[in-house]
Amino acid sequence: MEPSGIRYLAPADVDLLSAADSAGIAVPHACKNGVCELCEARLLSGSAVNTRNQQLIPVDARLMMCRSTALDHLELEMSAVMAAGKNQPRKYQANVVDVSSISHDVYRVELQLPRRRELSFHAGQYLSINLPDAEPCYFSIASSPSEQNIELHIQASPEWLSAQKVIDALTSGETVSLELPHGKACLACAPEKPLLLVAAGTGFAQMKSLVSYLRNASFSRPVKLFWGVRRHEDMYLRSMARKWEQEWQEFTFHPVVGDDEDSEWSGHHDQLVRAVLASGMDWGNVEVHASGSPTMVYTLMDALVDAGLPVEAFFSDVLEYAPRG
Repeated sequence: MEPSGIRYLAPADVDLLSAADSAGIAVPHACKNGVCELCEARLLSGSAVNTRNQQLIPVDARLMMCRSTALDHLELEMSAVMAAGKNQPRKYQANVVDVSSISHDVYRVELQLPRRRELSFHAGQYLSINLPDAEPCYFSIASSPSEQNIELHIQASPEWLSAQKVIDALTSGETVSLELPHGKACLACAPEKPLLLVAAGTGFAQMKSLVSYLRNASFSRPVKLFWGVRRHEDMYLRSMARKWEQEWQEFTFHPVVGDDEDSEWSGHHDQLVRAVLASGMDWGNVEVHASGSPTMVYTLMDALVDAGLPVEAFFSDVLEYAPRG
């Protein structure tokens, strides 16, 4: 797929759109029968056949991915398919559907965009909420790209004034200004390696988006989620992670709880990193996505790289917004 550079496998008896869906690639489509023309692409090279009339499609001709199958290695041009992190952020007005408390200091927020089909984002990206006369506040998107509404997990204890101000605005207002998507540590297609997900606190929101996306794409490689928190009550959706483990054979969940109110965060970071290192994964053949504070992310990255993880297999938005000098 050009210009994104995304590659995927398309069995000879499966149309290109269905194969792309199975690989977790967000190709615009609606009717799936060649009428809406949203899945139109241009054939740059290779041999493909039109399933409607069984005729070969000439190179440089347009095709409908829902009505085409591959006879050879194909190169397609489709500008609507974006590489990870290449979506351009745009401003949207969203309706507040629901704000509910899901723990002692975490709120689940559900937002609805009036023109949802205009929004394209990848699993694992984040957004900003822009309140009048305030700096933007950034939150991971907890929902997958295929879901109709946008879900956020916002931690807002009384001493965190900016987050509390956001919750107050969402609770009292009917609409809110957003900018999205942001972030390069995301998935534009299903990875080719087993996946290790590591979250601290509400970093779980990003992992929920990734897990929902991978399940929808029928991802068949092992996925391990480590979720580190200070206290048991901070693991606000533990039951959801346990349900994933019961329903999805490839998925395993590893909760890491400090349970020591007197410990500093660094101690819990070390505990989380030790648990990850003890997982016994093949560090030369795994992709890692991490979400948490810069201290946690860099502590984890250094430990895994020392253990044999290629640095290019480690993904976190921290590397972009809080780079080390």
